[in-house]
Amino acid sequence: MEIRGPVAHYFQILLLISGYLHVFPTLVSSIGINYGQIADNLPSPEHVVPLVKSIGATKVKLYDADSRVLRAFADTGVEFIVGLGNEYLAKMQDLDKAKSWVKSNVQAYLPATKITSITVGNEVLTFNDSTLTNNLLPAMQSLHSALVTLGLDKQVTVTTAHSLAILETSYPPSAGAVRKDLIPYVTEILDFHLKTGSPFLVNAYPFFAYKASPKQISLDFVLFQSKTGVVDPSTNLHYDNMLFAQIDAVYSALASLGYKKLPVHISETGWPSRGDEDEAGATPENARKYNGNLIKVICQKKGTPMRPNGGDLNIYVFALFNENLKPGPASERNYGLFNPDGAPAYSLGITGTNTSSVGVPSTSIFKSPQSAPPAPTSSSTGYLSITSGVGRSHSNFYTSLIACLALIVKLLFLHRIHPVGNPIENIGWMR
Repeated sequence: MEIRGPVAHYFQILLLISGYLHVFPTLVSSIGINYGQIADNLPSPEHVVPLVKSIGATKVKLYDADSRVLRAFADTGVEFIVGLGNEYLAKMQDLDKAKSWVKSNVQAYLPATKITSITVGNEVLTFNDSTLTNNLLPAMQSLHSALVTLGLDKQVTVTTAHSLAILETSYPPSAGAVRKDLIPYVTEILDFHLKTGSPFLVNAYPFFAYKASPKQISLDFVLFQSKTGVVDPSTNLHYDNMLFAQIDAVYSALASLGYKKLPVHISETGWPSRGDEDEAGATPENARKYNGNLIKVICQKKGTPMRPNGGDLNIYVFALFNENLKPGPASERNYGLFNPDGAPAYSLGITGTNTSSVGVPSTSIFKSPQSAPPAPTSSSTGYLSITSGVGRSHSNFYTSLIACLALIVKLLFLHRIHPVGNPIENIGWMR
């Protein structure tokens, strides 16, 4: 049977999606991804769902509470962190307004969409804005009270994401310490976390450290490829990558304030595939190595030297898409694993010590005149080799095939009811 017309377009797209669907999930079971939308060319949320699933992500972090996204991910099982911007902190101190916000942006989507947390503001304490700083904790408390009133506090937590710049000292990891001027604010927030059972969130970017001192910092160390690593002279703990050293510096800083067992989650970490001329290390090859090795570490459920069990360490990769409207240096617009058309920003593959391998196909799942940039070759001999190969599992193939056939039947039915001239344009693949 020859497939023509709109159905042919659907069929081709679904075949490409199937290439994603049976690649990642067998290995990646706990990855989180940041889904930012500062762009004017992103696909509609309905078509982001298979893309998120293609990388095996089970957790998504938003910077708002976009109703389109929350509806699109209903009944998918994907956990969501929704965000409330810095501009809302003053307003959220009013309990009635906080309750209204929770009703509209959280309760309205439960239980179909699995919202598990609200982040109040982003990197507030390092804006050096006294008004924002003073409004942060009251807003968090008000939102938590609203959740209690609505009977949602057992399933939805309240937290805020901090920049690593809240630390005055981060090396060696055992000497990690919070900036003295921020200690009163951080201590109150830590007390709130302890009382409500919510995690402490930190945005940690080894890229920033390398960018600032490329001649002093080993690239292999920041890319999880160091053969020698570094040893903390106070604890004799060995570190083979900078991210874990940064995380342990946070653990040390919290412990010095009396909070030794509070869970710490990494709300953002990633590596840009492009940057300005003065942004050392911002290349597709380095992004591929950093994110590939990071995902491998996440899959291993490997903890840091200070907390080796890794049980409470959740990491959210930044970001799902390149966002063309983000201000700042070029790197800010190039952190995505994917381009807006659904094509990988670079080939990402992970080959571990077993037979499993992970990768994303180089073909876009959206119609695009441009193909993804070719994967740079690597001669790295680090502890994790990265390739552009795509490993395939026969059992996963049949599962994916069944899912694709079901989608094809649905699209055929929809096409009979609503014939379309240009399927890509009319079903909203591109905004």
